Amino acid sequence: MEFKLVERGTNYFAFEYEENGEMLAEITWNEHDGTMDMTHTFVSPKLRGQGVAKKLLEKAVAYAREHQYKMNPICSYVVAEFQKGEYDDVKA
Repeated sequence: MEFKLVERGTNYFAFEYEENGEMLAEITWNEHDGTMDMTHTFVSPKLRGQGVAKKLLEKAVAYAREHQYKMNPICSYVVAEFQKGEYDDVKA
């Protein structure tokens, strides 16, 4: 499964997964001042239970680390994952 980085608007980005033109998974954020506000995570029922949301988050975390950004968890999934302490190095 390969996630595509997409710029959806001014300072608005996503990693997404599409199959046959159908959006099946995405994680979105707004960038500002070296911070990524993690606003939304979606996984289609077709893919749920396969760890896709975690893979999306891992991709976003790798992006943050590569660009030396911090991440502000806003969406409920990212908030829950950040509470586990695994991503403290990128938490805003």
